[in-house]
Amino acid sequence: MKNFEKLKRILSVALSVTILTVFFSISAESVENNKSVYLGGEPFGIRFYNNGVVIIELESYYDGSKYICPAKSGGLKVNDIIKAVDGEAVKTNEALQNATANSQGNEIELTIERNGKEITKKIKPEKNTSGMYLIGAWVRDSCAGIGTVTYYDAENKYFAALGHGICDNDTALLLPLGSGEAVYATINGVAKSTKGKAGSLNGYFTDSSIGTLEKNTETGVYGTISDNFHQKANKIEIAENSEIKTGDAQIYTTVDGDAPQYYSIEITKIVNLDSDTNENFVIKITDNALLNNCGGIVQGMSGSPIVQNGKLVGAVTHVFLRNPNEGYGVTAQNMVTNYDE
Repeated sequence: MKNFEKLKRILSVALSVTILTVFFSISAESVENNKSVYLGGEPFGIRFYNNGVVIIELESYYDGSKYICPAKSGGLKVNDIIKAVDGEAVKTNEALQNATANSQGNEIELTIERNGKEITKKIKPEKNTSGMYLIGAWVRDSCAGIGTVTYYDAENKYFAALGHGICDNDTALLLPLGSGEAVYATINGVAKSTKGKAGSLNGYFTDSSIGTLEKNTETGVYGTISDNFHQKANKIEIAENSEIKTGDAQIYTTVDGDAPQYYSIEITKIVNLDSDTNENFVIKITDNALLNNCGGIVQGMSGSPIVQNGKLVGAVTHVFLRNPNEGYGVTAQNMVTNYDE
């Protein structure tokens, strides 16, 4: 491992729009029956804690005579999720470091999750030139960032947000949710997107809770609504996938303060309505105010609801680096279906 402080660093995950290409039960049947929800559009802050610690890099270190990496030699891989050491649960970077340091060079048994399956690996920590027992793995236990709420279901007490999952910036692994909290946020600045570089919404968290996180999926994060939730007036129906057409639409998002506004966009192409992907259709920003303020789609807009013909059709998920005026959207019905599954 590298030094202790480096191990403690917290990932600033792209809760915001993923660059490049980048809730409690509501069934598909209820969508077909014109299910109504409350439109989101507000920015929110997220504090996300992994279920275990994720290996983000394996690195050799010098033991005084040669470079070694016990983790790699013992069969560990990047994206392995370490759940326990010698039967004791591991939830933080510090817990893993302490277990390694206290091994005194004796073999330790790691319980890991790999590709959805639990396996065990035996690793023998070795000293570095400072006399510390290490295994040569960088790990990560948590992340934080800003995104946008897509919708609320006050009746079933849940919210949906982001339109894509929370993934590790370095490895793209969909992070395993241990626990998490969503709070309201205020936007106080924008770094514009330019060709080849995604901009971002900049802001700060407030003390007002939206709720606790319950699920992290490919099509969004979902959680329970807190008792502080205030029912809104802007109720809207969720569109079926078959209702989504190319043509004019709007996104409802916040680029200043905490009050969302409508901005004009165009749905230019229906790509793939499969519920297993968050790249269902292509959008293009056409609103001059949004283009002037943000340069197109920026990180932090992911989850911004997309409205067409008076219905919620989906959420912003990705920005195209080659042209930040364009990006992907996921359908609202797929967000619902994937959570239900």
